[in-house]
Amino acid sequence: MTDASKMKRVEVIRARLGGLRTEHRDLDDAIRALEEQPGVDMLALRRLKKRKLALKDQIARLEDDLTPDIIA
Repeated sequence: MTDASKMKRVEVIRARLGGLRTEHRDLDDAIRALEEQPGVDMLALRRLKKRKLALKDQIARLEDDLTPDIIA
């Protein structure tokens, strides 16, 4: 992989990470708002939490892609 294509790939990953982190924070706000409502829709709450967890996993994978492999 050339340095230029490697840099482009890193930029794409960082941009994707930014979007995922924003969505993760937005879900945090949505979950908090839903929990504060009387008569909470538990199914909707569970779905939001599941989506938030999936985003966390995606973020971790992308962050791992940005970390260089160190062979010991």
